[in-house]
Amino acid sequence: MTSNAATPRSTSGSTWTQKGALLFGVVFLIVGIAGFIPGLTMDMGTMSFAGHGSMALLLGLFQVSILHNIVHLLFGIVGLVASRTASGSRLYLLVGGIVYAVLFVFGLFTAGMTSGANFVPLNSADNVLHAFLAVAMIVLGLLLPRVGTTRTR
Repeated sequence: MTSNAATPRSTSGSTWTQKGALLFGVVFLIVGIAGFIPGLTMDMGTMSFAGHGSMALLLGLFQVSILHNIVHLLFGIVGLVASRTASGSRLYLLVGGIVYAVLFVFGLFTAGMTSGANFVPLNSADNVLHAFLAVAMIVLGLLLPRVGTTRTR
């Protein structure tokens, strides 16, 4: 006989933190797939595996490459897996936010450069989005675990 009471896992999306991680995971999967769809991504013929040479633009704004799209897909999968537990969800949001903050700073120095340093094609729109994602993920990673908790004195 087994008891569910001792199970440390909770069902996917049962806390606000898990719902947040699930939402980000799904969005990253959609973005990763959209990066390979002509019409949603302009100038598909210029898409390279990696590097600054890819002039493909997701939604006509965000510079992408094959590697860039794969990273979005992987980041989405990690979000879905992380959403299975509250602690995994919080870690995903916080670490993901830090990764996007680092990517934002990296983009400030490399966006538009034609050197090997710009191994992920980045432009100004990508930088703005990365800054937004960094703030949103970190704030949600810090605040969502507190939603629904009650304080007693």
